[in-house]
Amino acid sequence: MINLISLRKQMFHMHQRFFLTILLAIGYSVSLFAQYTDELNSNRPGSSQGAFSVGTKVLQFEAGLSLGKEDHRLVFTETDAFMIDYAVRYGVWKEALEVSIMGSFQNNNVGDTRMTAQETSFSNFRSNTIGAKYLLFDPYLRMEKKGPNLYSWKANRKIQWADFIPAVSLYAGLNIDFIEDPEGKFVNNTRPGVNSIGLSPKVVLATQNNFVGGFVLVTNIYANRVTDDAKQYGYVVTLTHTPTSWFSIFVENEGFKGDTYADQLFRGGAAALLSPNFQVDASVLLNFKDTPNRTYGRIGVSYRIDRHEDEEFIEDKGADARKEKRDKKNKNKDAKKAKKKKRKDGVDPEQEEDDGGKL
Repeated sequence: MINLISLRKQMFHMHQRFFLTILLAIGYSVSLFAQYTDELNSNRPGSSQGAFSVGTKVLQFEAGLSLGKEDHRLVFTETDAFMIDYAVRYGVWKEALEVSIMGSFQNNNVGDTRMTAQETSFSNFRSNTIGAKYLLFDPYLRMEKKGPNLYSWKANRKIQWADFIPAVSLYAGLNIDFIEDPEGKFVNNTRPGVNSIGLSPKVVLATQNNFVGGFVLVTNIYANRVTDDAKQYGYVVTLTHTPTSWFSIFVENEGFKGDTYADQLFRGGAAALLSPNFQVDASVLLNFKDTPNRTYGRIGVSYRIDRHEDEEFIEDKGADARKEKRDKKNKNKDAKKAKKKKRKDGVDPEQEEDDGGKL
């Protein structure tokens, strides 16, 4: 009786391990990290760029409305601001590449705190940037090739050292500034005092870590308008958490320094995925200085037109991957040659070889 009970326990554990292995394999195959995802993947509501593109033949629109207040202690002004920001992203050629147009337009009503009756209003584009982003390195492909740990469910659910190796992409863009602000009233506008169209480059190095538990860490290091008088260098660090499949929250810190303006900005907010192709979001922005003090509230939407066809994965550029590709190519060539050498009497060379060379 004791042996029978022991045998049943062993069989139960064997079945349990078998089903666990199947579930891990299925789950891992579904969650392969690639450029394209079944659900919309937006850069909103933060201001950083993720390392991954939207996917080939995917057209994505992102837009938001902001209301804010800026108080400047040194120039004695109080500003009510209204801003529209927008982005159009499209995946082309390869899964790793996307092209985009990003920008913002702002209207300010400025009052003099020393003379309450005096108020001025002006508006302008804060930015208009045309650019492209390309994924240089994707560590998740190596993880996918290695596969999950089939003997430990716990090992697949905890943070490992490999998770700290980020995906890396490079963004390069061109700022097109419509300068109609001779006094340089926008603190981060370029070339105050010039009425013209200004062109200047922007470069962003973006990294992304996808941790277990629904945590994503994105870091941007950027150089903006580096050929202009108002050049700017900075970083953005965004931590996002998705407690459910449709809801996410984020916190973000952006720091930058330039000849005309330097600041530390803090953002926080949430986003809700209402459908696989539609997202709404809300966030706030604030800083801790008074030259100026800034407080903004922001709401936005993201929508994509998904014409993606086949799932494509970024090719691993290592020696093993190149060798595997060559072997596959040579195998296909040999198969084609064998078909061409098929004799006119209808005897297949491969079949003849299987029969020991006998007719």
